[in-house]
Amino acid sequence: MYTASSTRYDSMKYNRCGKSGLLLPAISLGMWHNFGNVDDFTGMQKIIFRAFDRGITHFDLANNYGPPAGEAEINFGKIFKQDLQAYRDELIISSKAGYYMWPGPYGEWGSRKYLISSLDQSLKRMGVEYVDIFYSHRFDPNTPLEETMTALDQIVRSGKALYAGISSYDAEQTTKAAAILNSLGTPCLIHQPRYSMYDRWIEQTNAVVKKSVLDVLGEEGIGCIAFSPLAQGLLTDKYLKEIPADSRVGRGLSNGAISQNDISPAKIEWSKKLNEIALRRGQSLAQMAIAWLLKDERVTSVLVGASSAGQLDNNIDALANLSFSADELKEIELILN
Repeated sequence: MYTASSTRYDSMKYNRCGKSGLLLPAISLGMWHNFGNVDDFTGMQKIIFRAFDRGITHFDLANNYGPPAGEAEINFGKIFKQDLQAYRDELIISSKAGYYMWPGPYGEWGSRKYLISSLDQSLKRMGVEYVDIFYSHRFDPNTPLEETMTALDQIVRSGKALYAGISSYDAEQTTKAAAILNSLGTPCLIHQPRYSMYDRWIEQTNAVVKKSVLDVLGEEGIGCIAFSPLAQGLLTDKYLKEIPADSRVGRGLSNGAISQNDISPAKIEWSKKLNEIALRRGQSLAQMAIAWLLKDERVTSVLVGASSAGQLDNNIDALANLSFSADELKEIELILN
């Protein structure tokens, strides 16, 4: 039987999520990959236990995580039932719905029917009574935004989730979603966008609202948790020379995250130059990439995946050096631009 470390809260940094009362660990554990039926269950346990022992309280899932879809929630549920139930009140468990999950007209996007049905299924898979955060996983252009947001409001009021969030909404969509949720009395807690040194779309000004996603989050008091902070491995030492045979790309298990075509010679050269800066800072490239995101106070947490406890440790150790000199930031910008 697992017993959590008595020192689990001693070294983790916790940030306030927007203007809410919720604190999130600076690094959260995402289960997009490495928790499906192609992965080792004992390895999953080790990763989750190591995460909690080092102060990671936030475990992020979605209905379609696996593979196959739903498997990550099933595996997390097994580990939760066996080892984590006693710590439920110390955990932030999140899930999402928006992408394809089951056949027919009610198995994806943003209708009230889909969101509520999907969450009910997620709760059963995980064996929990509620999730702490439930997200609209993507904006639905064909469903009125009012319907999607009132569904989130209903979910929170029903007690099936404590907070509502959105993921991958642009600045205009985020502005409208926040206004609707505020009017309903269920503020938007958090936005989960893709964000890394190589993917900076949330910094770009939206033509309609004349603000970036980050600007909107800062003004509205909404937290930000960045996913894909390492650009699916491009911002690690994994691809500095060639595609490793044992990597997900090398094994043909990219699952839509990254392909060989994404690993361009230009990005490999950028990574090599960035790695030189990281080494001077006493960090790995991955650690510097995580620290670079956390330098912005609007970024509450960085969502990392891990294929081993050792890889997770390496990512968490980014917190040992979160400061950048002006010269370092300028040198990084010259490489990226």
